[in-house]
Amino acid sequence: MPFSGFDIFIPVLAILVLLVLFAGIKTVPQGYNFTVERFGRYTRTLSPGLNLIIPFIDRIGSQMNMMEQVLDVPTQEVITKDNALVSVDGVAFYQVLNAPQAAYQVLGLQNAILNLTMTNIRSVMGSMDLDELLSNRDAINDRLMHIVDDAAQPWGIKMTRVEIKDINPPANLVDSMARQMMAERNRRAEILEAEGRKQAQILEAEGRKEAAFRDAEARERAAEAEARATQMVSEAISKGDVQALNYFVAQKYTEALAQIGSASNSKTVLMPLEASSLIGSLSGIGAIAKEVFGAPDNTSPARPARSTMRPPVVGPDQS
Repeated sequence: MPFSGFDIFIPVLAILVLLVLFAGIKTVPQGYNFTVERFGRYTRTLSPGLNLIIPFIDRIGSQMNMMEQVLDVPTQEVITKDNALVSVDGVAFYQVLNAPQAAYQVLGLQNAILNLTMTNIRSVMGSMDLDELLSNRDAINDRLMHIVDDAAQPWGIKMTRVEIKDINPPANLVDSMARQMMAERNRRAEILEAEGRKQAQILEAEGRKEAAFRDAEARERAAEAEARATQMVSEAISKGDVQALNYFVAQKYTEALAQIGSASNSKTVLMPLEASSLIGSLSGIGAIAKEVFGAPDNTSPARPARSTMRPPVVGPDQS
């Protein structure tokens, strides 16, 4: 059975409709945005999911990745403010926020971001001394991020982080810095040691001062007690109490004997008296006081002290 023209036209039409449908249906993956151009001019942006465009009139212009991306910054040499040559490399993180601006405002987005980051690294780090450069890396990162982000804002991107990975000074400069650090630490150690000796001397002087003050206070109180005791004995004697005088003299006499016995320059003490002589001396002193003050005789008569001195021994050669 021969086919008519209509029989051929229907399948061809169906195939064309299917081709048109396939050409007009666009699927955008998650994390991407597609720009649509109509006769070469941007019209709209396709979001992730299933989208329809006019076939043969509209076409996909740019497929922009909207996820955060990492851009490696190659190593470059930077001259610092104090003329030190260092090698620096880093990494930059950015994210496209506006697909049309990123697609049509700059040609070669990643290359533009890379060159912008490298230029600002040289500018920022070249305005700092080497010591400041090595100790303020966080401040450098923050400053770089704000500068690059402001410059790349017309491109529809957001700089999330700009990090300096390595700062490598020359080997001879590293050795000089190590010697400088050692000298600085030695200086600090000597200062701390001197401060310690100073504090020790101050505390020792304060201790001697406090001890002298307390010794003087003790001597003052002892003198006051002695004066008070003497005054009390004088008042008792003036009232006719001879026993107070006997006690006072016996106490001094006993203290004198104790000092003689405890002397370090003698091991043996020879005294021409015995224990009863001390009592006899006290009784004699009491009798004198009774005659002077006219006090009644309340004490027992003193016994004469016996002499304990032995006659000298005559040797064979002296007889």
